[in-house]
Amino acid sequence: MKQILCFGDSNTYGYIPQTGKRYPWGVRWTSILNEELGLDSYRVIEEGLCGRTTIFEDPLRDGRRGTKLLPLLLETHNNPDIIIIMLGTNDCKTVYRTTPEIIGKGVQKLLQQIKNYSGESKILLISPIHLGEKVWEEGYDTEFAPESVKISKGLAGVYKRISKQENIYFLDASKYSSPSEADQEHMDETGHKKLAKAIISKIKEIEAA
Repeated sequence: MKQILCFGDSNTYGYIPQTGKRYPWGVRWTSILNEELGLDSYRVIEEGLCGRTTIFEDPLRDGRRGTKLLPLLLETHNNPDIIIIMLGTNDCKTVYRTTPEIIGKGVQKLLQQIKNYSGESKILLISPIHLGEKVWEEGYDTEFAPESVKISKGLAGVYKRISKQENIYFLDASKYSSPSEADQEHMDETGHKKLAKAIISKIKEIEAA
């Protein structure tokens, strides 16, 4: 059985914009991935956590720094066939005072950890969906600011460049999905379906290479 490890934040977890709960199996993109690829042939390991960053420590919530946990997961799951990384949205929060380039350096550190701990795995780096234009306004998520939206839109170019440098696979989620109107940050059910379809096509490309 092939294993695919999906390491991400709330949009990998399957956070529901309207309720804050989690989309059930069959709705979140990771589970659609598993069902479409075949439950008998693939095991999709869902490792999404709300608030997760690449390298930043969240002053409000513990355990959100991706580089702190990823090596443990890599040892636990022992060379998955494919590792999917989709992080960067939470790095755009104002508390981190960052740029797309700095977030990219965080991604590179994650990639180095994968190569150190799970050198046989193929890697798919996904730049996340863009933040909505109103995400920072009252009633949405005030941990973001107008500059956060701009930063989120700059991630795809940086991630694509990194993917070429590191000789790994790349996908831009913003070409297939967008945040819901409900919270300007998380995908709705349609968004999960569209992203899952794009990732499935990319996985088939990876396996055919």
